[in-house]
Amino acid sequence: MKLSIITVCYNSASTIRDTIESVLSQSYADIEYIVVDGGSTDGTQAIVESYGQRISAFVSERDKGIYDAMNKGVALATGDVIGILNSDDFYEEIGVISSVVEAFERRPDSDIVFGDVVFVNADNLRKITRFYRGKQFFPWKLRFGWMPPHPASFIRKSAYQRIGMYSLGYKISADYEFFVRLFLIHRLSYSYLSQVLVRMRSGGASTAGLRSSLKLNREIVNACRSNGVYTNLFLVLLKLPFKLYELHKRPDDAS
Repeated sequence: MKLSIITVCYNSASTIRDTIESVLSQSYADIEYIVVDGGSTDGTQAIVESYGQRISAFVSERDKGIYDAMNKGVALATGDVIGILNSDDFYEEIGVISSVVEAFERRPDSDIVFGDVVFVNADNLRKITRFYRGKQFFPWKLRFGWMPPHPASFIRKSAYQRIGMYSLGYKISADYEFFVRLFLIHRLSYSYLSQVLVRMRSGGASTAGLRSSLKLNREIVNACRSNGVYTNLFLVLLKLPFKLYELHKRPDDAS
């Protein structure tokens, strides 16, 4: 099984080396690594280019935002399965991709395998600030604002070919809308891998304060409604107490 890992970036010089190293250090051999840059001006391009042919494909050009960059990466991917790792995230350990492949091999009918993520302090990558457990997800929860952790989700290329790419009509939640189509419209099959796969630095676009949170939740409502799935802002906001609980949860005390 060939895995395509896609990293999209823009002015990510301070973090992208961690991301790249976490991919290139994976113990699984058959990995195609694609980096799509939005035309960075801070040295990001030089860092990526310093890895030479260890990066399978590198594109650097202006784009229409993060989801346009993801679409470019997906279009370039030749692997059986695609994972997207953003430029401020990194894999938890060197065996992550091997574990994902084993999960697909155990359940060959699965179109998607997802696991857990931890959020960490941007200044102290060992300090966990939130634990997001994928096991809590079920497709019906999309109506209530729940989705699998996108960076810890690995999706067959054939699923993208069936349901399409990420919509450019969303600034923060195109991955959410994609999952609505994947799980609720096309009802593709999935497996959960009980393992932390990714560490995410706190402060990304979807975790960057109240204004961003309100925009995110409004886009979630629109993502459901545009696909004929009923929800409203009140239903989506019901998840907030559970999100607060995640701030106190840790991987070693989850059940």
